Amino acid sequence: MNERRIRQIFQVSLILKGLHAAIECGGGVVLYFVSTATVARCVGSLTQQELAEDPRDFVARHLLNAAHHLSVVTETFYAFYLVSHGLINALLVVGLLKEKLWAYPVSLVVLSGFIAYQIYRFSFYHSFGLVLLTALDILLIALVWHEWRVVRKHFGNQVAHPGRKSRFE
Repeated sequence: MNERRIRQIFQVSLILKGLHAAIECGGGVVLYFVSTATVARCVGSLTQQELAEDPRDFVARHLLNAAHHLSVVTETFYAFYLVSHGLINALLVVGLLKEKLWAYPVSLVVLSGFIAYQIYRFSFYHSFGLVLLTALDILLIALVWHEWRVVRKHFGNQVAHPGRKSRFE
């Protein structure tokens, strides 16, 4: 695969990660301001049709069960987690898109930590969403690592060839 294609995949992955960060922040803010009873009613409305068609629907049943067992403490934790996770991811995405050198190693460390936590959470909840999120983070780590090597090589070449133009300028 050529460098141009890898760069495109890297940028698309960052955009997806940025969109996910925005959704997390928005969801966290909503959880801060919406009561647990309202969450349960909304989930009930969203799953009602699906459960009418298939009362054993795995996803709908689990969503409804989770909504009915949501406590204020749990809701506050998820709100905090979503907002903080989203803001951290958004900061990293902006740094990587702007090709800030600090963003590459920090992203590798932070994404590795997120993956470790997601695997830990998966051991309890077996969420398909966690699997997808972890897979995207693993792909992003590989792409960040690759891009970081390219950027470091470029800055080494800039010292040797100061007048040369590249995508980094």
